[in-house]
Amino acid sequence: MSCLGLLQPFPPLESVGFGVFWTVMGLFVGSFLNVCIHRFPVEGASVWSPSRSHCPACDRQLGWRENLPVLSWVLQRGRCKGCAAPIHWRYPLVELIGAAGFFIAWRAAAADGWSFLLLDSVVLAALIVATFVDFERYEIPDQVSIGGMWAAPVVSFLLPALHGSGLVAGALAPDGTVDGVASLAECLAGMAAGGGVLYGLGWIGKRASGADAMGFGDVKLMAAGGGLLGVEGTFFALQVAVFTGSLIGILNILRWYLVVRARQRRRPLSSRGSSQALRTARVLGRYLPFGPYLALGIGIVLLDWKDVLDLLPFGLG
Repeated sequence: MSCLGLLQPFPPLESVGFGVFWTVMGLFVGSFLNVCIHRFPVEGASVWSPSRSHCPACDRQLGWRENLPVLSWVLQRGRCKGCAAPIHWRYPLVELIGAAGFFIAWRAAAADGWSFLLLDSVVLAALIVATFVDFERYEIPDQVSIGGMWAAPVVSFLLPALHGSGLVAGALAPDGTVDGVASLAECLAGMAAGGGVLYGLGWIGKRASGADAMGFGDVKLMAAGGGLLGVEGTFFALQVAVFTGSLIGILNILRWYLVVRARQRRRPLSSRGSSQALRTARVLGRYLPFGPYLALGIGIVLLDWKDVLDLLPFGLG
């Protein structure tokens, strides 16, 4: 039986029934992403071994009823059945985001067929892993960044339509038919643009401040993303990342300012005023991972940055 024959029991990709199926798949993929988030940063750890999940507090192996996405966490009230240790809310959150990501990928790519649906879903899943690892560890796992840098050229060559409207690919295909070679050229140009811009900004920031201004994990992640987005998409993704990162950075400094001022008010004899609180807040609030905002920009552009609002459910776009 051919592969297409195996897919015949599935409803059409654009049908609501398949959308529900793909969203539920995202829940279970989100459960696997939690394993990746937990194990990728640990040196020598593997996502395949041990094959069964266990409680990090009591090391008890979990049964299948304790591994149901979101539902197990709710029924167990966020605690391990064996030792009653709290289970971090990150686990159901990642599972829900995985479901949302697969739903959005289905809305964006179902009309384009299996190739784009699988590509969008896998890339969004990888970006979720990069985001949460960077939030928790201030690093981006090489499995995502370097893995993406290897995968992007292969995908671009095998799926020329990915860069069908790219600037470099278009220049190499004056008749409008982008082949694998032109798509690969667009991919490499996007990787150079994404990684090169961040590396340059990091170099300038280090020269100006004397401290590292950009982690190399961010450079590798943007290079991988640039390979999938092409040159034009890469610069749009960077704009999204810089804008959202700056906004969150300002809000984080404001948060720390309010915290420091509250502490000052609890100390009546303290002579430190608002200017000292602002200086302290700027020091405490400047340490933010940039990877999550790069992931946001890459995800938005990947889903079709010109029409991304139309992909929201219930016609909100």
